[in-house]
Amino acid sequence: MEKLVYLLRRPHAQMVGAFREELLGDTAQVIEASGARALTLNVADIDAIPESIHMSDPQRELGACFSIWLDTLDARGPIEERLRSVSDGMAGYLVAESMAREYADRDWPDGTRSPGVTLTAVFPKRADLSEESFFAHWHDIHTPLSLEMHPLTRYVRDTISRAITPGAPRYLAHVEERVRELEDIADPLRFYGSLEAQREAEADTARFCDVEQMRTALMSEYILQSGPQ
Repeated sequence: MEKLVYLLRRPHAQMVGAFREELLGDTAQVIEASGARALTLNVADIDAIPESIHMSDPQRELGACFSIWLDTLDARGPIEERLRSVSDGMAGYLVAESMAREYADRDWPDGTRSPGVTLTAVFPKRADLSEESFFAHWHDIHTPLSLEMHPLTRYVRDTISRAITPGAPRYLAHVEERVRELEDIADPLRFYGSLEAQREAEADTARFCDVEQMRTALMSEYILQSGPQ
């Protein structure tokens, strides 16, 4: 199986609630009918984001994010046709998933909103680093630091293999960091543990990531179809 990730821009004229319901309803049905073996939607519908949380998405790239498992990406045609019709633009990627941390106590069914919030991010490497150095730092140094420091209930780390839609930004990474409640991110002492740890984490991110081109958003997660098995 192959995992595809699609980043969607919400249409300017559409309210976020209507956008979310469209994606959860008819759009999800089209994706499932196209052979999805697993399907998760994250949508940027978090109201009143605290000022302590700095999000960066000037081009509105992260209105929503679909993660889709297919037997083959060759079956993606109807999916992309549908996603184009319900968004102001999309970027699709073939990725290799690492489930750095999975829910330890999931007790809610498919199709319902997962408790908590998702910090979703996409980013390229620093221009002065080779891909080998980028992945070595991200995987071997930064991931263990994040898992130790942050109160994450789920951490999905996707290495982007290649873009599969024309004009998609040249990102190398897509991550979903999940916490139990908004305050776990809003309060730096809860998210980092200390101000010193916050400075350490931010400095480490800048060692491998082009932070100026990083895009971030807070999202609600809906696991629509569990898997893969």
